[in-house]
Amino acid sequence: MAAAPCGLLLVLLLLAKIATSEDSLDAIKTLRDEAVARLNQLGKTSDSKEFLERTFLSPAAIRAGKLVQEWMQDAGLSTWMDDIGNIHGRADGANASAPALLMGSHLDTVIDAGKYDGALGIVSAIAAVKMLNSNGKLRSYVRPIEIIAFCDEEGVRFQSTFLGSAAVAGVLRPDILSVRDRSGATLETSLKARSFKGTRDSLVQLRYSPESVWGYVEVHIEQGPVLEARGIPLGLVEAIAGQTRLKVRLHGAQGHAGTVPMAMRKDPMPGAAQAIVSVEKLCRESPTLARVPGGGGLVCTVGEIFSWPGASNVIPGEVAFTIDLRATDDSLREEIVGEVEESIRSICRGRGLSCTIDKMHEAKAVGCDKDLMASLKAAAESTVLEVPGGGGVDAPAADDLVPSLMSGAGHDAMAMSHLTKIGMLFVRCKGGISHSPAESVSDDDVLASSLSLLHFLNNHLEHEQPAPI
Repeated sequence: MAAAPCGLLLVLLLLAKIATSEDSLDAIKTLRDEAVARLNQLGKTSDSKEFLERTFLSPAAIRAGKLVQEWMQDAGLSTWMDDIGNIHGRADGANASAPALLMGSHLDTVIDAGKYDGALGIVSAIAAVKMLNSNGKLRSYVRPIEIIAFCDEEGVRFQSTFLGSAAVAGVLRPDILSVRDRSGATLETSLKARSFKGTRDSLVQLRYSPESVWGYVEVHIEQGPVLEARGIPLGLVEAIAGQTRLKVRLHGAQGHAGTVPMAMRKDPMPGAAQAIVSVEKLCRESPTLARVPGGGGLVCTVGEIFSWPGASNVIPGEVAFTIDLRATDDSLREEIVGEVEESIRSICRGRGLSCTIDKMHEAKAVGCDKDLMASLKAAAESTVLEVPGGGGVDAPAADDLVPSLMSGAGHDAMAMSHLTKIGMLFVRCKGGISHSPAESVSDDDVLASSLSLLHFLNNHLEHEQPAPI
């Protein structure tokens, strides 16, 4: 929804303070109106006509990547697609050999997604850099700036999150090329089908050297209700919870639904049901939770379940499901994972089933860099006082303008923390809803995300001396 006329006037007056050479109407057009239009365009770039679905290497993902490349070029960046499908846009600035500032987020979505998760971080970064370019500051910037639209953060297709950012950070699993999607295609064959090399060497070569990177900054919707409840558009991320993702397979004896007596069955479906209930019970009531205040923020989710052969008149031979466990305390999460695995194996033994439990993804909790946090906080505070609905005469005290938050959701910043220091800003979303078509961010909060990055870039330009050439 566009800002009301009085809000528009406020934005015009305040954006005029960004720099004397800037035209405030152009700033509005780039930082809000154009950014919103691009988010809407990405929101329609889908593999489904009924809902938003854009998964790794899908036709819609390729189309979205081409759009993003065009927008990066429009912002004055040189662009390329790397050998796993990440889209890069780079400006060398005044010193091409200086460590680069990286920004970005992910371009893929969950199934039946909202249009802001991931995309907002890419589009807002492009908008901020476009303004920097239009002001004549991009070519003279103290260091290279690179925006990366990561190809896979959600892990929908191969159940392994952060494929794109893990490749850049150099922490992609060695065996990842042999992982299969539901159709049976491996990552290797899927990459080669899209004309990528799809070899271990090609993926290893995507790794950036730590010396070449100054830091990584990501803007993302909060995916929670705190900012909306406080009436503030932006929040500072202090840390991101650790994650473990498991895939559980229970194997029994496939048979005819009408002819195998109940006492003679080895049916993995009720075994899976019992196992899923045990996961919920442990994550709610395990005595281990008591040793960490607040239970370490532990949450556990069974998000997928499927059976083979999947017919109503056949006792399934195999049932598989996924488990996603997250907590801010890594040792607690690891203990609960052990309890969950032992509980499932015990249930299988009692029912005469065999089971396998594969760890598809694991990431430790990550803290954000204090200096980057301070810089982002200053930029966000300036923004909150400027944008409609963010501050002004009724704004809270300065300490409350940009609250510090923990992230229970995973982000590409987690993978990038293995390469460089990270900083993150959260943007308010309606109802805290995410991974849903009901996901919603106001136009003025899109403006807040772009403007905060522009303030951050300008402040960095003003306060840091160029590295020696």
